[in-house]
Amino acid sequence: MRRTVLVAALSIALPSATFAGPASDAVKFFYVPAVKFEADEQYRDRFTEPVTNLFNLNDQATKKNPDEVACIDFDPGLDAQDFDQKTVSKTLKLAEKLDGDNAEVTASFSLFSEGDGSKRDMVWSLKKIDGKWKISDIASKTSDWKLSALECLAGQTPE
Repeated sequence: MRRTVLVAALSIALPSATFAGPASDAVKFFYVPAVKFEADEQYRDRFTEPVTNLFNLNDQATKKNPDEVACIDFDPGLDAQDFDQKTVSKTLKLAEKLDGDNAEVTASFSLFSEGDGSKRDMVWSLKKIDGKWKISDIASKTSDWKLSALECLAGQTPE
């Protein structure tokens, strides 16, 4: 009994943002306690190709034309630009499917407490690399797109 209490106490005390836990923890990081923009450079180490390639092209486009919208003009994890953090946090549900070193995590949530089109279902594809879950793609079941399929021509130089 004491051992169980000790293990539970340690698991609460340890930082939850580490990747040692299930694949869902790697996805949950981007939603709570605050939504984080996936393409932000400080989170780049949480992703793999082909998504990192798109993020790099987005960075190049932003540097070339800082006054113009780059390639990613929405939050990929939300499939939206606008949202209510309290509603996202309250409605977030994660479902995880593991297949060896690959995982698929479906994040279901609402952007706002009311209104049509607020419900979202996002599918995150992950790979375990060196013991850490890294995101290889994000897809919207709601709007039928995949991050890896988006093109970013603005960041490329013509040949």
